[in-house]
Parts: sequence; structure tokens; C-alpha cells
Amino acid sequence: MTGPANIAPFPVPQEWDVEPDPQAVRGARRLVVEIARFWDVPLSEGALRDVELCASEVIANAVEHTGARCRVTVRWTGERLRVEVADAGLRLPEAVEAGDSATHGRGLRLVGEFAYAWGWEPSGAGERVWFEVAADRSEPGERRVTLHTGTAHGLVTTRLARST
Repeated sequence: MTGPANIAPFPVPQEWDVEPDPQAVRGARRLVVEIARFWDVPLSEGALRDVELCASEVIANAVEHTGARCRVTVRWTGERLRVEVADAGLRLPEAVEAGDSATHGRGLRLVGEFAYAWGWEPSGAGERVWFEVAADRSEPGERRVTLHTGTAHGLVTTRLARST
């Protein structure tokens, strides 16, 4: 006998709408991590923090730049946790170089550094921005700190080199 339980990929992707309120971002990013934990995906606590950071940036961008509701989808591909945020935005997402005194503009550069992959695609009358964190991306303890310190150092060094 074939039924939905026999053919549905598990875990089943989860999706929900996020209201256009900056306060809603916190709950949405935490829900992304709770879903990953519930599914017991093979990501370290550090990698789950990366998921939370990336989710926060992508969801906040959707809320800030459209002022409208966005839809978050979380799925496990068997190798990567994929988070998608669809909104009605017409402005293409881009990782820009933020000035030293800028309080905004670094989000997608961070996503690019902490995610395994990220990108965007047209979606209906707007866009869908996505990122993936891979199980093999998680690094234990000191190795993880070294990687992230190196990433931060690289970003600062590049910025300083361009300013001279």
C-alpha cells in the first residue's frame, strides 16, 4: 500500500510566515534552530549558531527592505540544512562593502562567510534568498574559533588594504 507516509521525504520541510516587524526576526531565527534540533540534523552547536546568525540576517533583510510579510522554509537535504526566505522585494540581494562607520550592510557578507553556500532566485513577484549549512562545515572547538578568527581577520585586512 502506498500512501503519503511512504513517499514523503522526511523530515518534511517546514514553512511559515514572518510578520513585517523587526521583533519577529528573533522568534523566526530561533524557530529555524529548534527545527534543526528537532530533526536531529548532524550539526554541531557552533554550526547551529551559524545557522541562527545567517537566518537572522536573511530574515531581517526581508523584513527591513520590503516592510511586508516574508515566508521562511527550512529543509534538510540529507547533507545540508537549507533555509529559504521568500519576500516581495524587487531589489536584488548583494553582499556590499560597508563603510567603517556603517551600522548596516555587512549581513550578506557574513552569510557568505558562515554558510556553505548562499544565493537568490526569482520567486513569484519577488525573490527567494537561501543559504545552506553543511554537516561537514561544522568544526570542533579551537579549530572552529581559528576558522572564524581567520575569516574576520581576512575581512578587516581586505578593508584596510582598500582604504590605503
